[in-house]
Amino acid sequence: MSYTHTITVPMSYAQAVEATRDALAEQGFGILTEIDVKATFTKKLGAESGEAVGDYIILGACNPTLASKALAAEPELGALLPCNVVVRRGATEDHATIDAIDPQTMVQLSDAPAVREVAEDAEKRLRAALSALRAAGQN
Repeated sequence: MSYTHTITVPMSYAQAVEATRDALAEQGFGILTEIDVKATFTKKLGAESGEAVGDYIILGACNPTLASKALAAEPELGALLPCNVVVRRGATEDHATIDAIDPQTMVQLSDAPAVREVAEDAEKRLRAALSALRAAGQN
């Protein structure tokens, strides 16, 4: 089972991070959390560990309207929020990979119709953000 939607874009890591923030904002997502994995690994495990993972950031994206609907339907779903979106350096300096959680994962854990509706809406928005990123990379 695939649990992410993944694209690779012809952008530097820094450009991809900013473009991802913008694309998520266009779809109504704010960034609640941000984890610089390279910096964290370097601090906690040493420089070699940080360099091994490379440029890698986890953005905790949240659409408040969708999150409130999901939590109203099933409070335990908070354990799956926010929707994580990863931006990582690609195989070369001028490429980056973006991984977004597949919200359909929630549907596999819940039978609530409201959760299905939220997952479908979130997936549509995340896919639209990824499509915008792909288009931005082609310009």
